[in-house]
Amino acid sequence: MKKWLTAFRLRTLPLALSSIGMGSFIAAAEGVFNVAIFTLCALTTIFLQILSNLANDYGDSVNGADHNERQGPSRMVQSGAITLNQMKAAMFVFVLLSLISGILLLYVSFGLNWQAFLFFFAVGIGAILAAIAYTAGRKPYGYIGLGDLSVFIFFGIVGVVGSYYLYANTFKWDLLLPAISCGLFSVAVLNVNNIRDIESDKKAGKYSVPVRIGRSAAINYHVAIIFIGVASACTYILLNYTSITQFSFVIMVPLFIANIKAVKTKMNPNELDPYLKQMALSTLLFVVLFGIGQLI
Repeated sequence: MKKWLTAFRLRTLPLALSSIGMGSFIAAAEGVFNVAIFTLCALTTIFLQILSNLANDYGDSVNGADHNERQGPSRMVQSGAITLNQMKAAMFVFVLLSLISGILLLYVSFGLNWQAFLFFFAVGIGAILAAIAYTAGRKPYGYIGLGDLSVFIFFGIVGVVGSYYLYANTFKWDLLLPAISCGLFSVAVLNVNNIRDIESDKKAGKYSVPVRIGRSAAINYHVAIIFIGVASACTYILLNYTSITQFSFVIMVPLFIANIKAVKTKMNPNELDPYLKQMALSTLLFVVLFGIGQLI
């Protein structure tokens, strides 16, 4: 069981839950929160994230990004702890779990509103395909530098706006601002990972954004996405201002600055690795403080 828990990469789950947390907090502030929807939304998100992690373990091993010189946590297929066939079977199980949980979620949210049901079902299928195709398959899009865009879309726009719609059955344009925040902070986590792996990814032919633009430009990119993420959240509050407590999330800025400093100064990949978790947990705490500020 320990090897499967390692493969699930549980430390990535807080980040996955951040976007639906943001949408749920805003829905709660507007009086449309539903416990059943939140529970199923959280389950579906967790299943999708674990599927993505398993597919990443499988794909990087098959395509050569996981090799003896790679830094960071050990991968289960590359280390031989889990076989390729076992990993494929586990991926299939989590595809089924994601589908079952997702269909129940859509039924609870939309009932027999087939137009909304089918639209979000298509979005869910897209999320499953994106989770698998990131590093698995013949042409994994993570190997050509499109991982950042996918993370921004699914951990930001789809996660926040989509989860809010499941509660309220309506769309608001200003929700794109907190969605941009969550999406960019999630991209920042990926960027730390890719800066850490820049040398090993070069050798494996994995052309992530840092590999394409170089470490120095990737650091500037990191600063920009974090700054824009904070600015987007502040803009949303200014547009919906009722109390100074809505700005509670700004106390997270020093932690974001600490992450930027680490990316700039930690040259050893092993020293940089803990800052993936730091950025992920900082994002979750940002969402919690943002949400509490909307509720009080």
